Amino acid sequence: MQNMIEIHTVSKSYWREKIEIPVLDNIDFRVAEGEFLALMGPSGSGKTTLLNMIAGIDRPSSGEVVVNGTAISKLSESQLARWRASNIGFIFQFYNLIPVLTAYENVELPLILTKLSKSERQQHVETVLAIVGLSDRMDHYPGQLSGGQEQRVAIARAIVTDPALLIADEPTGDLDKSSSEEIMTLMQRLNTEFRKTIVMVTHDPHIAEKAKVLRHLEKGVLLEA
Repeated sequence: MQNMIEIHTVSKSYWREKIEIPVLDNIDFRVAEGEFLALMGPSGSGKTTLLNMIAGIDRPSSGEVVVNGTAISKLSESQLARWRASNIGFIFQFYNLIPVLTAYENVELPLILTKLSKSERQQHVETVLAIVGLSDRMDHYPGQLSGGQEQRVAIARAIVTDPALLIADEPTGDLDKSSSEEIMTLMQRLNTEFRKTIVMVTHDPHIAEKAKVLRHLEKGVLLEA
């Protein structure tokens, strides 16, 4: 099985005035294609920073990040933007839906700048809304949906471009227990049925158990599996 993600001796520090603040220390690991990985660790352990490295949102201070065969740490900002648009689907704790757009229109957004025709966009949007179980809610606005439904719209938006990798940062952090279970069942289905590689950050051990692989970060160090 091929690796979807290869992290080679990645370190990351930030500077506050003249003080260097280390966040990640010599991280080295691989994520296989089709894997569902949960990253856990206390607040400030570097989980989100590592997630941002994998997604090409942040750059390492040293080391190399290779995702889906591309050494993304070497790409320019414009190259990274194009690469993210076609390779990464983002799922956040807060759904980041646009309140004046319907569920359909929110999901369609990532397709607007593609070469797809209007009818092709419609087919893609209706397909992913059916996958997340919201075909009957596509004309509803975010304010007319429950939190769990909003997150499902956000997941539909994340997968509408058929990305190779899903990046999820505390995807159930703003949901009640029942909605959290529904979202994790959906993410497991995306992994097993649709073969999406998923890297998820969570602070909740119960949620982390839904992943196939669990890794812990402590003070910027990835602990042994």
